[in-house]
Amino acid sequence: MGVTEIGRDQVEVAVDARVELGEGPLWDQNEGVLWWVDINAGHVHRFDPGTGQDRFFEVDQTVGAIALRAAGSELVLAGRHGFISFDPALGLCRPIAPTDEGQGRLNDGYCDPRGRFWAGTMGDDDPTPTGTAKLYRLDADGSVTPMLSGVRVSNGIDWSPDERIMYFADTPTGRIDAFDYDVETGAIRNRRTLIAIPHDEGGPDGLVLDAEGHLWVALWAGWQIRRYSPEGELEIKVHLPVSLVTKGAFGGPALDDLYITSARVDLSKEQLGEQPHAGSLFRVRTGVRGRAPFRFAG
Repeated sequence: MGVTEIGRDQVEVAVDARVELGEGPLWDQNEGVLWWVDINAGHVHRFDPGTGQDRFFEVDQTVGAIALRAAGSELVLAGRHGFISFDPALGLCRPIAPTDEGQGRLNDGYCDPRGRFWAGTMGDDDPTPTGTAKLYRLDADGSVTPMLSGVRVSNGIDWSPDERIMYFADTPTGRIDAFDYDVETGAIRNRRTLIAIPHDEGGPDGLVLDAEGHLWVALWAGWQIRRYSPEGELEIKVHLPVSLVTKGAFGGPALDDLYITSARVDLSKEQLGEQPHAGSLFRVRTGVRGRAPFRFAG
């Protein structure tokens, strides 16, 4: 079968936010809202599709990713140099655990099937060519374990439906790697490359799996989000009206709305003129259903 192409005309602007660095969309089934972040601004957004209202909460540091809790209304955030708990109602943060100093800021992250929150780092400015960033795991007891070193820009991460494989994107390498994953211990091993994306097609940014276990990969500087099979075969291309596509998340009552974040950071005046909605939140129907995100167990 050939690759299905979904054109820009089928993609709608859900929130014309035009933020600097949108990321981390996460659907909250309990509230029927989508959480997402503007990393550099330290803003945590809450979008209600029912009312069309998008509001944001200020955090006094960069925020790379969000996790919902299994119990309680507080969020867990991948902050600048560690994991923090955030109460949107009060606007208060409290530290949970720091990560190693000198590793840049925390970037994208996601919870695994047992409620551990994984997030990795990247350099504050440019990708680290020597691979000094790391991938960390926050367990329910508040302990933090470095799981990978030699990372350049830690990005998308998710787990297969059978809980046996972890997928991970290190953006400058152009690769999405697979690991054998032990759901009971959270250990990973046997790293291998599943997907290699040519650099002229964009860099693999955030990723999320759908209900069938297929990967949806956002392409930074690639104008697309793509669906790949568990065997790494390209199946669907969704074309966006913006170049810096950062991550997708399935939401809506049936989990069949694909929300997509984007960025406008470092775009020139001319590029912004061509991409007036850069940094906005988009939504598209692809005919595919997603999964509800796992929640932090702590």
